[in-house]
Amino acid sequence: MSTGNLENIQDLPQHAVERLNRMSAAGSRLWTSDLTVNEFLLVREAGFEPLGLVVGSSIYHIGYQQQMFRQNEEMTVLSGAMYHARELAMTRMEEEADQLGADGVIGVRLDVNRYEWGAGLAEFMAVGTAVRSLGESHRPAHGKPFTSDLSGQDFWTLLKTGYRPVGLVMGSCVYHVAHQTLAQSLRTVGQNVEMTNFTQALYDARELAMERMQSEAQELGAHGIVAVQIQERNHGWGSHVIEFFAVGTGVVGANVDQAVPAPTLTLGLNDN
Repeated sequence: MSTGNLENIQDLPQHAVERLNRMSAAGSRLWTSDLTVNEFLLVREAGFEPLGLVVGSSIYHIGYQQQMFRQNEEMTVLSGAMYHARELAMTRMEEEADQLGADGVIGVRLDVNRYEWGAGLAEFMAVGTAVRSLGESHRPAHGKPFTSDLSGQDFWTLLKTGYRPVGLVMGSCVYHVAHQTLAQSLRTVGQNVEMTNFTQALYDARELAMERMQSEAQELGAHGIVAVQIQERNHGWGSHVIEFFAVGTGVVGANVDQAVPAPTLTLGLNDN
């Protein structure tokens, strides 16, 4: 995630501050987490303790942008809105983790929810479990808690192989896919033929999202990105406007010569 200065960052809600103060008070042993039991135990085995569930939220009004009916193009106004809203939510989640004295946040989920208050409104929410190292600090060089969407199991495996996360990195591109003319549609009737206009549009949009995600990783000094996901969603803008969202965890190699544990066979006992 980018660590640049954001405008109009508001203080955390009063109830959030009160909750964080109670959890970080001297003598308090209560923590909250969305880790499963297995994840919790592996995180502990890796030398970390959970401090609390941390949340960031932003309800954002997404502006309007006119698109050209027959032109493939990025909707830059919408791309900027989707990125900035997520950045606000992530930054507030980081602030909560910082209040708890965390080294990082794992298992981060980024959700987008729409409500009936208005067609252009959406809530962007970031949720994860703040963790702290029981040994040396694992905060990245920029001084803020690291963020990661890795599960507790993946976090444990990453550390065991000599790598560590430095931040959740993301890239967004909202793209308008051009409509076909009637003549173009008629030329493909009954034929097996690639729809090159559509192919190129989706290809370009994914590349822009991936490129922006990679740029964030380079800014953090990451050596690579793991667990990359490329999501495609239509947020009610119409059938030809799609958001491509690339997200993953930037990592660095702390001790890459460390031996990789041998895989072990695990047999599930459920009926599925």
